[in-house]
Amino acid sequence: MAVIAVFNQKGGVGKTTTTLNVAAALARMGKDPIAIDLDPQAHLTLSVGLAQITGADSVAAFFREEKVLAQLTRELPNGVRIIPAHMELSKIEALNGRSASAARRLKAGLEEELAREGVPILIDCCPMLGVLSLNAILAADRVLVPVSADFLSFQGVRKLDLALRALEGPLGRRIEKRIVLTRFDARRKLAFEIHEKLRERFGDEVCETRVVENVALATSPTVGKDVLAFQPGSPGARDYMRLTLELWDRGFFT
Repeated sequence: MAVIAVFNQKGGVGKTTTTLNVAAALARMGKDPIAIDLDPQAHLTLSVGLAQITGADSVAAFFREEKVLAQLTRELPNGVRIIPAHMELSKIEALNGRSASAARRLKAGLEEELAREGVPILIDCCPMLGVLSLNAILAADRVLVPVSADFLSFQGVRKLDLALRALEGPLGRRIEKRIVLTRFDARRKLAFEIHEKLRERFGDEVCETRVVENVALATSPTVGKDVLAFQPGSPGARDYMRLTLELWDRGFFT
């Protein structure tokens, strides 16, 4: 199974929402996914109801104290295993920003432990291309890029594409990615225009499934649940299940 980095340099595009709900959909499919929160803001951790995490219980301990990743995993009621984050991750970014070796630590840790389990692993990245996001991208087999249906987000994904291409040389491989349009509002002409522009520029890299703007998606983290558990009949639950099935059928997780 693949390691997937969920990444965009622009905030507010549904990165954490996508990680949370794709992982939940994979769990419903019986794939036993692991989600890693690699953002110092710890939004994914908070979204699943883990509000009392300490630095020693988080992925920060993997970087600072060399704790093994398997010791940091927590089983959630929806079947997802999560490695939570803590604000101490920001110190990793500050202290190791110039270290090339620090950018490969997560890859080594996954290869030593969790990757052997043969389950999909999703990494929720912070919205900047620093040492933490580089850890995710270098560890990942593929990148999932959420893009909200607005002009600035479209401009951001073009810059992100250039950044990923620049990394392909040092990596010695092509970085395979899929782009998913989020916060889609069918009442807005601009949403359809953004979708068409993405298709023109990125072709088959753009997912057919579009995630609609939906109150349930915004509300579910407030009760510590994914949208499939919170409101399984909602448009958000429908779209994330469809997206996950589409990605699975296209071999994105294998």
